[in-house]
Amino acid sequence: METASEINALGYIGIQSQRLEDWSGFATRLLGMQPVDRGGGTRAFRMDDRKQRLVVSDRDGDDAGFFGWEVTDAAALERLAARLERHGTAVHRGTRQLADERHVADLISFRDPAGNPLEVFHGPAIADTPFAPARPISGFKTGPLGMGHVVLNVEDVEPLLPFYRDLLGFRVSDYGLTPYKLYFFHVNGRHHSFAMVGSGRRGLHHFMVELYSLDDVGQGYDLAQLDEGRVAFTLGRHTNDFVTSFYATTPSGFFVEYGWGGRVIDPATWQPHETFDGPSFWGHDRLYMEPESRARLREMRLSAAARGVRAPVPDCPWLDAVTGRGTSVQKT
Repeated sequence: METASEINALGYIGIQSQRLEDWSGFATRLLGMQPVDRGGGTRAFRMDDRKQRLVVSDRDGDDAGFFGWEVTDAAALERLAARLERHGTAVHRGTRQLADERHVADLISFRDPAGNPLEVFHGPAIADTPFAPARPISGFKTGPLGMGHVVLNVEDVEPLLPFYRDLLGFRVSDYGLTPYKLYFFHVNGRHHSFAMVGSGRRGLHHFMVELYSLDDVGQGYDLAQLDEGRVAFTLGRHTNDFVTSFYATTPSGFFVEYGWGGRVIDPATWQPHETFDGPSFWGHDRLYMEPESRARLREMRLSAAARGVRAPVPDCPWLDAVTGRGTSVQKT
């Protein structure tokens, strides 16, 4: 049974790593984020009018330090906190100092059943100055869709489903069951803001940021190829959210997906479904994988291509009249 969710967007991400200077170079020169002046062992970065979206702290681990999920107001925060506590989740009320560090009005923190650190907040602070990207880009697609999405490696998806779906109220977009369980969830119109991969491992697999221009992604791809080993997935397009992207290896070893053209759904009418066509229409060759695993994914892409699987063509009456085709050739 799914619960109505107070959470409406992914607001921010915190990373713990001792490679602060490497992260600063990665976030600015490749991703195009704007550095924020933060002292000591913290580096923060802007993506839009918010005071910060990505925070990197000088700590051991090279993994996610926290995921910040947004709610509308203080009442929504209290409702969620109360529901979590009723179901046995230990909830910590954020101090004034922590709220100031996160640049929010108030927040709570807790962990999912696998130990992943989560925060929920309301009242994000807006910067006094316009966003100024560190390299020429059109900007990041955020707003009501949030910062992007995060994907976690988990040992087993099944024990976590009741927590995210039934307790937090994340809604299933689609899922795959082979060769491993993979669930995608939405909290707004973005096809997914969160996903879990039952890989048998633990930790952050990647987070995604979306650009307004495909050229931003292509130029980022050129920049990434200048660094040996930086490109983890080649340029490609996903079958479920239609994002065209590449994946870059971060200084911490997990990935960032740098994408464009994400699918926007209607949460009120969307129906969750199982997917069978593999993760990508084309591309996304996983350069870090062993040859056998890469070959298996390549065969899935070639099979989808042989069956004519592709994203729906945008509505265009002129094109429909010329080709005599409908606007979609893929089952959704």
